[in-house]
Amino acid sequence: MSVETTEVGIVAASDVEIDTEALDASIREFAETNGDYYVGAFHKIHSATGLPPNTFNIAAAVLGPLWAGARAVWGMFWGFLILEMIAWVQIGRGLWGDPGAEFVERAEKQRERAAEFIERATAAKEAGEDPTRFEKLADNITKAAEKSEAQAAALNAEGLQILLTGLGFLLLFKLAQGFYANVAYEKQYSKWRIDQKSVESGRKPKNVILAVVLLLLIAPLTIYKFTVDSPLEVLNAFPEKAISHDVFGMTNETIYTETATWLEARIDAAAQAGAGTFDSVTAGVRSVLDALTIALIGTPWPVVMVVICVVAWRSAGPRVAIFTAAALAYIALLGYWEIAMETVALVGASVLICVVIGIPLGIWFGKSMRAYRTAEPVLDLMQTLPAFVYLIPIIAFFGTGNPPGILATIIFGMPPVIRLTALGMRGVPDSIKEAAVAFGASRRQLLKDVEIPLALPSIMAGVNQTILMCLSMVVIISLIGGGGLGKVILEALQYAAKGPGLLGGFAILFCAMVIDRIVQGAFRRADQK
Repeated sequence: MSVETTEVGIVAASDVEIDTEALDASIREFAETNGDYYVGAFHKIHSATGLPPNTFNIAAAVLGPLWAGARAVWGMFWGFLILEMIAWVQIGRGLWGDPGAEFVERAEKQRERAAEFIERATAAKEAGEDPTRFEKLADNITKAAEKSEAQAAALNAEGLQILLTGLGFLLLFKLAQGFYANVAYEKQYSKWRIDQKSVESGRKPKNVILAVVLLLLIAPLTIYKFTVDSPLEVLNAFPEKAISHDVFGMTNETIYTETATWLEARIDAAAQAGAGTFDSVTAGVRSVLDALTIALIGTPWPVVMVVICVVAWRSAGPRVAIFTAAALAYIALLGYWEIAMETVALVGASVLICVVIGIPLGIWFGKSMRAYRTAEPVLDLMQTLPAFVYLIPIIAFFGTGNPPGILATIIFGMPPVIRLTALGMRGVPDSIKEAAVAFGASRRQLLKDVEIPLALPSIMAGVNQTILMCLSMVVIISLIGGGGLGKVILEALQYAAKGPGLLGGFAILFCAMVIDRIVQGAFRRADQK
């Protein structure tokens, strides 16, 4: 790089000189084979400004996905493998497919039926009866058979058109691969220059073998399945019965029954062995729920309404307070006050336990990547497993009712606050922490006065997500005896009561919006301060 120094001492770059020899050597090292070709291709790509580079890779166009797999450009491999299979399926349908096979089979059955009626007409004549009805039926069915044959012929005549369409698609995809290959490979080269350990280079034998194996396993079976009229039965259904007999010596039904019985026995044994622990957990959750229930339902409703509106006003401003008053009026006028407060109590108990447990865990996971990697599969399981599935072990271990429902809600709602707290803790700049330590801050002071305040936006976002997820789950726990507005929705679904169901759904919506607005408003005001 050549530079100029002005009179005031400012140094500015006048032009940039590229070490062409070093760049060419790097490209050859990356490509390993056919290095000179890729040197020229990459130079064309680098010099192209605003226009597509004029490069065409013949090997990529001819070999298609095999070239991409051998060069470890796996995104291109999968994309063009799917596209080429579509083209080959059309070619196969045009060459040996029989599009009109269904109508031919239908015509054969119709002609057989017509022949039966002709025989019955002949028998009626011999018996001296009127054969007109049978002859008319035979004539109608014969006309239907002729129509089916005509449709089959029309479809079979389209075979050449299907073949030409497939060939056109294949040529188009081949040309696209040829023009795109060098561009994709240059992008991989740019990544390789940054991280040579994780980005593959060259044409490795293992990649060639893997690409060939994938092509042989995927392409022929897929093309065969979609082009042959009657493919092998093994391709349509998993051969579970044959495998069950050969491997386990028993039928598939027996395997299912034995496995389900074994699981049920293990769950029952665990429930009996840990009955004391499970009862203690249920009692602790019930105590939190009872306290919130007394505060929300036992307290006179005007007091509760005023307190909620004041909290909304102080936390989020007068607009949210007005909306909160309107939402509470809707709930009260439609007779949902008590069950809505029960829902809020369920949500409050769930969120309280989630926050008390989740934020410390998130702080720990944010500071220890080893702990986070250990817990990450559990968090993934808690978030991805459908809620209806883990209601089953909840019932087995804790029974039915509101406390087990809260435990199911905790499982569903805790991962967001844990993940976002950990994310916020990891997002605190190291320079700020080092400065705090340099000024004599202890580990406790560093956590309380530096890390948590800086991570607070992410933590509050996690709390907000947890609140909303707990509210959505509280509706589902009505299936295991939970109360609140979820029971209204469940009854409406059972009796197809559209009006009560919509009114109850709006009540849940207003509860969610009030809670969300209050929490978001409180966070914004704390952030502004």
